[in-house]
Amino acid sequence: MSRLILIALLLLTGRDMMAQAGPDQHALMIRKIHEYSLKEGKCYDWLYTLCKQAGPRLAGHNAYNKAVEITREQLNSISGVRTFIQQTTTQKWMRGEKEEVYFTDTKGQKTQLTAFALGNSVGTAAEGLEAEVIEVTGLDEVEQLGARVAGKIVFYNRPMDEGAIRTFSAYGGAVDQRVYGASKAAEYGAVATLVRSMGLGVDDYAHTGTLIYKEGIARIPAMAISTLDSNWLSAQIKSGGKVYMKGSSHTAGTAPCANVIGEIRGHISPDTILLVGGHLDSWDVGEGAHDDGSGCVQSMEVLHTLAGLGYKPRYTIRCVLFANEENGLAGGLEYAKKAKEEGKFHLAAIESDAGGFSPRGFSFDADTSVLKKYYRSVSATMLPLLESYGLQFETGGSGADIGPLKPLKGLLIGLRPDSQLYFDFHHTARDVFENVHPRELKLGAAAMTSLIYLIDQYGL
Repeated sequence: MSRLILIALLLLTGRDMMAQAGPDQHALMIRKIHEYSLKEGKCYDWLYTLCKQAGPRLAGHNAYNKAVEITREQLNSISGVRTFIQQTTTQKWMRGEKEEVYFTDTKGQKTQLTAFALGNSVGTAAEGLEAEVIEVTGLDEVEQLGARVAGKIVFYNRPMDEGAIRTFSAYGGAVDQRVYGASKAAEYGAVATLVRSMGLGVDDYAHTGTLIYKEGIARIPAMAISTLDSNWLSAQIKSGGKVYMKGSSHTAGTAPCANVIGEIRGHISPDTILLVGGHLDSWDVGEGAHDDGSGCVQSMEVLHTLAGLGYKPRYTIRCVLFANEENGLAGGLEYAKKAKEEGKFHLAAIESDAGGFSPRGFSFDADTSVLKKYYRSVSATMLPLLESYGLQFETGGSGADIGPLKPLKGLLIGLRPDSQLYFDFHHTARDVFENVHPRELKLGAAAMTSLIYLIDQYGL
């Protein structure tokens, strides 16, 4: 009888006994995680295969389907991982032929500008369009100008704030003109829009990215031009002149796409999920290396490292590679819907979608009813074990794909790497494998693995 009681007590207090193993043993495990990730990690090799074999992978296109095959095979190569596919649907957007944008001055001198159509934009007529340009710094200025923008191309030229230390804050302060600028301009009769690329540097790389058309308003073409050309055009139009735009981008109905999921089943509470993930799709102008191939392979590396170290998790650790983050969020919405239907509690979810640079910490978000309690607990128990790796905790946003999980009352976490160079690559042709450093990528994976390990040990 005493033996049965002892066994029952061991089962009931399993988590507490793991946590009571002591910070020294947890610190040793975190050290092992970092050593394994740096020496034995596969994420850099996996990223090479993803970027070079699938390449640019807009959801709904064949390249995305190829990426699904590649990453599922990579997940299947990890011992003890079960994989499956979760189907959803995306709007299929086609860029068409290469965009043409020219400025012609009052003397007839023609200069080509570096440009990309914005995601989901309609194209011009086959012959293109030409109009005078009116420069603005924001949507409110369009409202003030009103009918004066009719028949013109509205040029949004508000730069990201160079004085912002947090580059994502600078991005958030400028991106509204890209997302909503076309409909605001069309509301007052504009025929097209140009947008300054969302980058902090001054260079000749155009940045694409999504736009959202407002229902009931005419859909007009929208293109982004490089920051270098934006500065040049701003100076030129003071003396007059016109811009010519031509593009054939369009939407071609809907198409199936899929989330890729791999998991190591928990041995004590398998219906409680610890999620790691990134989005598998990318824009069609680079290889999606930083955005977000890095986040995907880092998430897969969490499973690879824990399996390689022989770790048996208490909870189920699940890697989700989300579909269609860039132009619709279909994957994240579908996953949250299915999670609610299945009734499996997502205790914590970590998303990596800020580039494959050196990790600096994590940001924490949750439903207001649970954030304060969870964040205090995590900071007290786990941060001391991670600070020596240069990691810090803060409250703030987590990630677009895991955001729909917030109503399920789990803790949402975003990996926060050094982001000072991120917007040099974001949504550009420069976002290629060669611009990701293997050590920085692996350190980010190790940071994610360490936090998942600690949450699995301590709970929340």
